[in-house]
Amino acid sequence: MEVVWAVGQMGAVLVAVVLGLVMLPSALGISLGISEAYMWVLVKTLEWATIRLQKGAKKPQLQMPRTPTANGIIERDETPMEKEIALLHRADFEFSHIFYFCRKGFEAIVEDEVTQRFSSEELLSWNLLTRTNVNFHYISLRLTVVWVIGVVVRYCFLLPLRFSLAAIGITSMIVGTTVVGQLPNGSVKNYLSEVVHLTCSRILVRALSGTIHYHNKKNRPQKGGICVANHTSPIDAIILTNDGCYAMVGQVHGGLMGIIQRATVKACPHVWFERSEIKDRHLVTKRLREHVADKSKLPILIFPEGTCINNTSVMMFKKGSFEIGGTIYPVAIKYDPQFGDAFWNSSKYNIVSYLLRIMTSWAIVCNVWYLPPMVRKEDEDAVQFANRVRSAIARQGGLTELPWDGGLKRAKVKDTFKEEQQKNYSKMLVRNGSVG
Repeated sequence: MEVVWAVGQMGAVLVAVVLGLVMLPSALGISLGISEAYMWVLVKTLEWATIRLQKGAKKPQLQMPRTPTANGIIERDETPMEKEIALLHRADFEFSHIFYFCRKGFEAIVEDEVTQRFSSEELLSWNLLTRTNVNFHYISLRLTVVWVIGVVVRYCFLLPLRFSLAAIGITSMIVGTTVVGQLPNGSVKNYLSEVVHLTCSRILVRALSGTIHYHNKKNRPQKGGICVANHTSPIDAIILTNDGCYAMVGQVHGGLMGIIQRATVKACPHVWFERSEIKDRHLVTKRLREHVADKSKLPILIFPEGTCINNTSVMMFKKGSFEIGGTIYPVAIKYDPQFGDAFWNSSKYNIVSYLLRIMTSWAIVCNVWYLPPMVRKEDEDAVQFANRVRSAIARQGGLTELPWDGGLKRAKVKDTFKEEQQKNYSKMLVRNGSVG
């Protein structure tokens, strides 16, 4: 009996600590400084580890690669194809002109610029998260001891704590939105719904040891607008909801995700589509337009890329989000890979494996930039507007802008892309549109 009583007392103390240090600060939107202290210790530790690695790299037998793998293994010529073709047109065709396309073909085979965006970016320095990093060699006993201590801390302390916080956040989200959903529509229901969403999102961010820096808050999305952002991870939505409420758009799921969707839609005007509906582009556009037309509803949150990209680039935006009308509020999200890899490679890891990797990393650190609102110009079609918004996000986030469709993550290259390259090649053979 004494053992049971002691366990009960410890449980009560743990619950009190969680409520006092997590739940209450989350509801009030304040920080007690625990995360800041943890990040300070972490930064100092990684700085020390980097210095140890640099010292070890000076030894002849432990030479480190001189060229960071993050820059790739190919030194590419950034001259656009159009310019190179224009230069070739100044002279008559020579057999050596095909060397340009041969070089481009070899580059694509060895390291193309598309598929490498669907794998985790390489770090310039080891962050003590794995022993298999390509840049890591055994340097010293002290560095190895620190790595072992880090494993114990991450798996034996941080993982249970983060899992508990995540369980509390998800349960609170389901229960809170279900209760609020029973209230009649009105300002009270909307207010309580925002409180529940913000509080639960803040708990979930704390479950990831999240440190988020929001910039230009004066540009935050307003009601009746559309928020579009680059997409790196499923937690992008949590990162943004931590600073404001949004109406989510997505496909209806089963399992735990389906339970959350059915609960949250009772309290908040999220837009969930059935699998059969999501294929009907006109139906999707109609429902989104109806939502945007109501200026009292929360801004819609959309990730136009349609898939997760590895935090280095922004790929083609689907034009559907830009055909709806209304004001577009661009948001750029950039994660710091030094503390943890937020990218979800859905082709390699399922959601459970991904969350385990996230919860056993050091922390999730990112910057969020709210860009000035943008509207479609009169002489601009949806594709041009989407490209303009994408360019603004890429510039602000320091990301590479790529014209390729993120659907190439799971599909083959469309014939239209192949035909475009064939046309470019034919321009070298047929000058000014005619032979001779």
